[in-house]
Amino acid sequence: PSTPKLQLQLSIPIPSRDTSYYYSDGNTVLLVENTLFKVHRSALTKEKSTFDSMFSLDSDLRSSSGSTNSSVTVGLEGESDDNPIRLQGDTADEFRSLLWALYALPHELEVAMTTKAISLKLFHLARITHKYEFRATEGWALDKLKALYMRPTYSHIDDAEGPSLVQLTELASLCEQRDLLEAATARWKRLIASGKDIALAIGIAERLNLRALLGLAYHAMLLQGREVWDTDPVLTRAQRIRLLSGHYTLGRLCERLPNEPPVLQHNPRCTGGAQVRCNQAWAGLWRSTLDMGKQVLPLQYADAIGKLMLAESILKALVEREIPTQGLLDGMPWCKENALAATAGKLKELQESLADYFTDVV
Repeated sequence: PSTPKLQLQLSIPIPSRDTSYYYSDGNTVLLVENTLFKVHRSALTKEKSTFDSMFSLDSDLRSSSGSTNSSVTVGLEGESDDNPIRLQGDTADEFRSLLWALYALPHELEVAMTTKAISLKLFHLARITHKYEFRATEGWALDKLKALYMRPTYSHIDDAEGPSLVQLTELASLCEQRDLLEAATARWKRLIASGKDIALAIGIAERLNLRALLGLAYHAMLLQGREVWDTDPVLTRAQRIRLLSGHYTLGRLCERLPNEPPVLQHNPRCTGGAQVRCNQAWAGLWRSTLDMGKQVLPLQYADAIGKLMLAESILKALVEREIPTQGLLDGMPWCKENALAATAGKLKELQESLADYFTDVV
């Protein structure tokens, strides 16, 4: 019978040499996951990075071991397959992408840019260069990714060969790339609008503190109804509680809306008694606009965003005389456009603060 030690050895897979980046004339062996890479230190130190410090320390250790005990051969890390430098927390694909960027010839890079799998390769490259501080290469990879994801012809069909939207969003946040984050957020918004991956969007937005996306995702899930919240396997108990909190606070906001018209910035010509009459007319117009919205399209109790958007559309139609005004605008001859701007401002303010309505119950 085999001993426990032998069983443990048999259960540990033997590292294999990478088929592309194990050079016979390389001078450094690295182990990433279960793959051995043998490369040239000069390639890894071509650009200033964390590897500079790593290899400088290694050189000091070699010098020290040579001077203190020259009669004994010391097997230092990186000299052989049996004692490689172990990189923790990286994947073989990420390290392979780094070596591709460091070793590839210009025409090879150009050809690679035309392949379907290039977005995943660039994603891996951006992650690992950020970790090891290859600043120039990281910047190049991120620029290429931005160009790829922000091009007009990009579609969801391209996603099959690339990183997931969660991975892309995490990378943009990690590397503090606003343009790439905006591109990723725009794709989340399209998914949310079509009713897809809403709970997933809530999770990533909470984890990365993406407030605008978080509010939008919570609001979309709110409108799905409690039957959906209770059965969605991705939502946590804490998130369901926040949805209940949002339903309550937004519902109360909807109840107050008719009596709380947005602050109106008056036209310079609207002064004195005219301004008093204008404010009274605006309060009446605001209530009437919300009432018309209920008749045109009944919305859910807590759908404050929908009600404000509908009010904005109706008010615009009134101001532009697309529907009969019924004398509602007579008391504010100079401030009709300002009323429209105030409504748009109210809607924007709510959209930007939407996440604040979905809070933990204290």
